[in-house]
Amino acid sequence: MKKELKYVATYTCYETWNDVPDHYKNLMKEAREALKGSYAPYSNFNVGAALFLNNGKIIHGSNQENASYPIGFCAERTALSAAASIAPHEKIKSIAITCSCAHNPVSEPGAPCGICRQTIFEAECKHKQDIEVILMGETGEMYVFKSIKDLLPLHFDAGFL
Repeated sequence: MKKELKYVATYTCYETWNDVPDHYKNLMKEAREALKGSYAPYSNFNVGAALFLNNGKIIHGSNQENASYPIGFCAERTALSAAASIAPHEKIKSIAITCSCAHNPVSEPGAPCGICRQTIFEAECKHKQDIEVILMGETGEMYVFKSIKDLLPLHFDAGFL
């Protein structure tokens, strides 16, 4: 028998900056600050990420390109690696991600790539806590997902090993 199934992601959409609660605004401002550390001379697509830890600390990450594209680093993985090094036992409450592009302004939220989704998921598994994912472009709407699982419905975990 054949069945057609459907995945549905639930998230909150804030249509204007005025609608956004202060704690999301503050973390997104930190992600925008992290953009300043981006090194993207090839794509000119800059990404900044800010992690909010359960202890209230914020850790930044930015994308770091390389002429050999596969060995570059995404902002999300840079921030997660920094958190694992600086505060390995501290749980991550949320991650804000923003992006900008010099030749193509980003007016909608940019979602993490597949590798970053899996890495965020691994952090959720490690700390046994969902991580809110907050997405926004240079302008436009902001999306808030309660967990990366909403963006990675068929996730791969240790149960498969």
